[in-house]
Amino acid sequence: MDWRISAFTLLCLVLSGVGAITVSMPKAEYEYARGDNITLPCTIQTSGDLKGGVITWYAEGIEDNPKEVLILTHYAYATRTDITQPYEGRVSIDIDLSKGQANLKLSSITLADNKKFECRAQIPGDDEGKRVARTRLVVLVAPSTPICNVQGKQEYGQNINLTCKSEEGSPPPTYKWETRDVRNMPRMQDPRTTTKGGIMSLYNISKDTSGYYICTSTNKIRSASCNITLAVMPPSMNIGSTAGIIGGVVAALIVLIIVIYCCCCRKKKQDEEYAMGVREEEYHDKETPRNGENRHADGQEDDPGYDDSSVRRPAERSDRHEERSERSYNPRSDYDDRRSDYDDRRSDYNDRRSDYDDRRSDYSDRRDRHERYDDERRYDDRRDRRYDDDRYDDRYDEPYDDRERDRPPVPNNKPPRRDYDDD
Repeated sequence: MDWRISAFTLLCLVLSGVGAITVSMPKAEYEYARGDNITLPCTIQTSGDLKGGVITWYAEGIEDNPKEVLILTHYAYATRTDITQPYEGRVSIDIDLSKGQANLKLSSITLADNKKFECRAQIPGDDEGKRVARTRLVVLVAPSTPICNVQGKQEYGQNINLTCKSEEGSPPPTYKWETRDVRNMPRMQDPRTTTKGGIMSLYNISKDTSGYYICTSTNKIRSASCNITLAVMPPSMNIGSTAGIIGGVVAALIVLIIVIYCCCCRKKKQDEEYAMGVREEEYHDKETPRNGENRHADGQEDDPGYDDSSVRRPAERSDRHEERSERSYNPRSDYDDRRSDYDDRRSDYNDRRSDYDDRRSDYSDRRDRHERYDDERRYDDRRDRRYDDDRYDDRYDEPYDDRERDRPPVPNNKPPRRDYDDD
């Protein structure tokens, strides 16, 4: 009885395997670097004839609600393969019916090939079993340098977000934030700070929130980072208003300096004109004849180089001024007249300067002659005193006997000298 049950079970197992198809792939996930040429294997086991079968490959995205895309269809009975347009030129199928292989070949894979792939087989007369096999292709791409930004105002009491995002990276990178203080020293994050998907949220920021924030994007290939410098200021001290105030102050200072310079130049010019006019009046006062003296006495009119235009010029300038006031006002003409007056006063000043130099030269000559005369007189006086002294000394150098000889004789009736010591 037992052997009958065993025989029946074996017969059922054999009958169940007849007409069953199995499609399989060795691995559920394959990883390749971007730009590689790869092969995705597919094995078909069937009791039917593969030469009359149809083999198809599909691709399906990894996002939510993906769309299935046909890659190619191979007709074994006709030895023909139809490839869809998006994959033309870089997709082929490697068929070996004796081994039941229908491998898909992809060349120069890109990040767009980061999908799920399906291998399907349809064999006439063999509809039972597993006709589909799936695998996942992971295209390895290093994360690009992330972009860091600040969302919100960097002012006291505000809530802001620091964002960090790499444009590409496969597998999708993970993000990690690190914070440092203004002295570039590591510090602990505020307990209220939250981090999710590369976004760091900061609440009720203050001066202590200022510092450096570093975001690192990492996957299994390598990592990249970016940083943000956060400067939290009072609401009234933001960068835009501060820059505007500084610019306004600088502009005001420049305008003030220009105005002061123009005023100083104008005042200096007026002072020079006033000084020229005063000197001119003093000069004419000095040149006016006094006590019956005139220029004939000094011989100035006889001097061929003498020019009396300086005397006539004030009257000429007065007439010119009256004429200018009678004419209609013309700025250019007025400027030319003032310039001409200034040149005339300058010429008068040069003439007076020349006369002054001549008189100074004459004074110097007279002074030199006077000094030489005083030196000669002092020399003559010293010489006369030495001569008189010599004569006085000679008188005392005469011999004693000669002085006795010149003394007058003693009178005869002179009483004799009396010696009082004897008494």
